[in-house]
Amino acid sequence: MISFWNSARISLEYRVQVGNKDFYIDLLFFNRELACLVAIDLKITDFEPQYLGQLEFYLEALDRDVRKKNENPSVGLILCASKDDTVVEYALSRSMSPALVADYQLHLPDKTILTERLRELKELADIEEDVI
Repeated sequence: MISFWNSARISLEYRVQVGNKDFYIDLLFFNRELACLVAIDLKITDFEPQYLGQLEFYLEALDRDVRKKNENPSVGLILCASKDDTVVEYALSRSMSPALVADYQLHLPDKTILTERLRELKELADIEEDVI
């Protein structure tokens, strides 16, 4: 079983520098079971496809400049006020990055749902690792 709570928070607003410009990831965790960085992008609006591009940019920056050789590729999560599943499906259809989009709730979801979502993230990370 993969537990999100088996993660250590690295930073709120973690700064990554690409070229001469600074970018800020809302939350950055390291999951010990997945052995990877987990970038979380928080949005107070409905999901927009361009959010995925921003998250993929963050994941690339983390993998090139922050990730250690013994760690798996970074994964990402976009938490939005709400999402249209069809828009999310289209946005993710060509994405190679291990990313999920979820609408946030004011209470924690059932533990089995959370566990299933994290299992999906791990499978995506494993698939990407096999491709690389």
